[in-house]
Amino acid sequence: MNGLKQLWLFLPFCFTAQLSGQADTLYSASPSEVGLDSTLLHYRLDSIMQLGLDSAAFPGAQLLVARKGAIVYHKSFGYHDNTSAQRIEPSHLFDLASITKTVAGTLALMKLHDEGKIDLDVGLSAYLPYFKDSNKSDISLRSILTHQARLKPYIVFWAKAKRKNGKYKWRTFKARQSKRFSIKITDELYLHKKFKKRIIYSGIKDSELLEESGYRYSGLFFLLLPELVAKLSGQAYEDFLRRSFYKPIKAEKLVFNPLNYFPKSELVPTEIDTFFRHQLVQGTVHDENASLLNGVSGNAGLFSNALDLTKVLQMLLNGGRYGGVQYLQSETIKEFTSCPFCETGNRRGLGFDKPLIDYDPVQAYTAKSASPQSYGHSGFTGTFYWVDPEEELIVVFLSNRVHPTRENKKLYSLNIRPSLHQVVYDSIAE
Repeated sequence: MNGLKQLWLFLPFCFTAQLSGQADTLYSASPSEVGLDSTLLHYRLDSIMQLGLDSAAFPGAQLLVARKGAIVYHKSFGYHDNTSAQRIEPSHLFDLASITKTVAGTLALMKLHDEGKIDLDVGLSAYLPYFKDSNKSDISLRSILTHQARLKPYIVFWAKAKRKNGKYKWRTFKARQSKRFSIKITDELYLHKKFKKRIIYSGIKDSELLEESGYRYSGLFFLLLPELVAKLSGQAYEDFLRRSFYKPIKAEKLVFNPLNYFPKSELVPTEIDTFFRHQLVQGTVHDENASLLNGVSGNAGLFSNALDLTKVLQMLLNGGRYGGVQYLQSETIKEFTSCPFCETGNRRGLGFDKPLIDYDPVQAYTAKSASPQSYGHSGFTGTFYWVDPEEELIVVFLSNRVHPTRENKKLYSLNIRPSLHQVVYDSIAE
């Protein structure tokens, strides 16, 4: 997209934000107005993004930088796929993958914590009685959210439905939709309505705990979050998030199952799935486990463009306030984004990721200059955001690096994300 067209699309948003008179609402400004070197910022960010495109690290991407509440860089790059038939536009939605864990699952828990409905140090069975007689009964939410509960990293639940001959077991998948097989995976694959309880929930309940204690990233608990949130809030998980956060801050393009709201042409495709769905995944969640939950989960399933995602992040950076409304207590945000177990070598916050305790350029996907107070998350599909309260910075990078295949690791080998992130810090001129 040329610069004039991109500015024209962005102007209505800028105009509304400036008229609102709210100092805690995003607005548009030049980098120099918030202490950033404009020439350095644009030249180096543009160069790295072009390297990513030229090296086929991803077909397309969006990149947004905000400081002190001002959006100073917001561009789209590349195309939906390798055919170069459709350009990425600022309005187009990406599969956020595991970013869902923070701006959906963890966000819902933060709201429930504000309302006094959860105690982070109470065992899981207090909120999900199904786990009362399991080895997970007394594991606290704090331990789970910091990924040191000894939970298995991942279970491939769809594979458990297959027989040795490759066919699906009875009461798992069918080629046609019916009352019992009501959950659509593709036009030719439908899931039994009781699969969630019989296979997923029981699989998590019966899974063994890891022998060694300490940090080990796991997404299993986040598969259970929709039920926990619905039980405690009295609302469906998706509705609770939309009414509590997304709708009032006008993040209308932060959604689950985007095909229910937007044309497929606005949804950036992910992988050509050759082992489960056997088709191009576009507009439905890339993560297989989330797809089994009808696209609505705590571990994956959320879609967004860079702008609407940034609205939620700015609310967090503002201490829970956005557009003159207090959505979360600032103390809650500080607790969830702290590093409670840093002294034991676990860098994680509660749901949120944190900088490495000892920076290692080989392992890090963030800038070396990111402060210890900063937090964020990445996603398997090629997504990343980072918030730094010390510098009042937000960086959002969305891509579909898994297209056409997840075997494409160039985003990592070229250090695209940490390089982009570091440029922003290097551009600080004050």
